[in-house]
Amino acid sequence: MVGSAIYRKLIASGYTNIIGRSSAELDLRFQDQVISFFERERPAYVFLAAAKVGGILANNQYRAEFLYDNLMIEANVIHASFLTGVEKLLFLGSSCIYPKHAPQPLKEESLLTGLLEETNEPYAIAKIAGIKLCEAYRSQYGCNFISAMPTNLYGPNDNYDLQGSHVLPALIRKFHEAKKKGSSEVVMWGSGTPLREFMHVDDLADASLFLMQHYNEAGFINVGSGDEISILELAQMIKKIVGYEGAITHDSSKPDGTPRKLMDNTRLTQLGWKSTITLEDGIRSVYAQLANEEWY
Repeated sequence: MVGSAIYRKLIASGYTNIIGRSSAELDLRFQDQVISFFERERPAYVFLAAAKVGGILANNQYRAEFLYDNLMIEANVIHASFLTGVEKLLFLGSSCIYPKHAPQPLKEESLLTGLLEETNEPYAIAKIAGIKLCEAYRSQYGCNFISAMPTNLYGPNDNYDLQGSHVLPALIRKFHEAKKKGSSEVVMWGSGTPLREFMHVDDLADASLFLMQHYNEAGFINVGSGDEISILELAQMIKKIVGYEGAITHDSSKPDGTPRKLMDNTRLTQLGWKSTITLEDGIRSVYAQLANEEWY
């Protein structure tokens, strides 16, 4: 989802010499493949968006894969970028790097000040390692490797598999299926009270290009919309957009996850960038693309 959005943004911005590979073409978990690719292609700028990602169920169920795969991906790409003299690299992490009970909104300086949310701890640890790798290669070798931490994302090419998706695409699918089947209710996980921030992936792509052009600092930087919404309010918004008329019920046996997660975007806004796609407009555009497709 993120890689394709960045690719679209680069094309729209007039860039033509773009090198990209799908995971089927290049398995970033294997160092020999990655180094061979970098030695052959010699990219000057690298957007490191590749990752094994998923929602609360997948994160908790596949803890080993989420830790191992993401460690391998980022270590191989960052090291190959160093070996082949990449001019600049942008590593994209995740807002889950922050402690479960960090002060809100989440400021960059809160990293490593407390315990992580248990359900996504392996993924968070991997992303923290990526940040520290970028900082270490900068410190030891002078590499211009930067890191950005996006908030929760959604948009074209999202994952709608209920066993592995994040909350927003999962809710879109649930309400869409319930409408098609005429179901009387949609069951959502947990209490619905946790607060979350969401950003359209096209906004992240725009921010990524902005940072590649304007940010060269050692510290990582938050990227978010600046707005938050409860999971229940999100469900009600999606219900309205989909046009579902049944009830919303809760499965209290399922975990809520982190109670609140809002990014402090002060550093990024001071640089001159801010999100432009509202949540409702973004979800409407996504659903309009999906509504008439067999997308799951």
